[in-house]
Amino acid sequence: MSEDDRTPDAVLNHPAAGTPAGPDHSPAAVPAGLERPAAAVPGGPAQPAAPGSTRLALVVGGLIIALLAGFAIGRTLDTGTAAGGATGGTPVGVADAAGSAAHEHGAGDDSAAGLSLSAAGWSLAPVSATFTAGQPQDFRFRILDRWGRPATDFAVVHEKPLHLIVVRRDLAGFQHLHPEMAADGTWSVPLTLPAAGSWRAYADFSVVGTDGAQTALTLGVDLAVAGEYAPQALPAAAREVAVDGFTVGYAGVPQAGITAPLQFQISRGGEPVTVEPYLGAYGHLVGIREGDLGYLHVHPDENQAKGEIKFWLSVPSAGRYRFFLDFQVDGLVRTAEFTVDVT
Repeated sequence: MSEDDRTPDAVLNHPAAGTPAGPDHSPAAVPAGLERPAAAVPGGPAQPAAPGSTRLALVVGGLIIALLAGFAIGRTLDTGTAAGGATGGTPVGVADAAGSAAHEHGAGDDSAAGLSLSAAGWSLAPVSATFTAGQPQDFRFRILDRWGRPATDFAVVHEKPLHLIVVRRDLAGFQHLHPEMAADGTWSVPLTLPAAGSWRAYADFSVVGTDGAQTALTLGVDLAVAGEYAPQALPAAAREVAVDGFTVGYAGVPQAGITAPLQFQISRGGEPVTVEPYLGAYGHLVGIREGDLGYLHVHPDENQAKGEIKFWLSVPSAGRYRFFLDFQVDGLVRTAEFTVDVT
């Protein structure tokens, strides 16, 4: 029992007549107004309560009411806080309510997503964040709640409970990976960072609270690769690029703070190709802002014409972005990259 839940000793052990003991354990002098009321005489008139006794009763009553109210409030707050905590070990596998419908992660305000290790009481905790250039290494991390407990219950969003995006600070070397989670909440994925420099890893997921509510988050962490960093300038903005024999272009104008359509066309030899579903969608579009590496991740409409993928997105602010479009044709996933200037 906490100190706040106990009735104070001064109330429980106060002498009945309000007469604290003196140094020799004999009753001390009684302050005026706190004398013990005279005992009732059998058959005689009732004795009125002394004013001091009435005041003492009011004080005691007030303390009891305050303690009960505080206990009730504390119980309410504890219940509300626990609803957002880590779960007790329910494995990954809760279906995402959004399904494969078009939706967007990490945009809608100037701050974007993925700029912090922590958000909404959850934190990304890497086991190690240093790598050797060109050497495969397991990247291991956990998602912790506000009390440092690892989360183990995640919603499956587009066929995976967590999407890991990795890119170098100059926006080169894009990777879209899918770690596996151990029973203790530790995620792991083989990762090779090919060149020296500072890299950014984004964990994109929806964690499930004890009340069943899903919280969609993107948390970011820097990874370091020792060596001389030689940043590459971004390619000039263009509406069409070539990828492994495919021509990929887009129509539409991304706008800051306004949801607008962006439609990609994919062709080979001048003919539109059949785009296949990949991770529950016909494409995945990641945008990363140059400079602070603010992040957004968009999924397309479900119904698509042949060779087309249509997204609805709101870019968080003006600036230069690198867009990465993952699409699948003939069972292989390719990534088309675009530099986009948003005014």
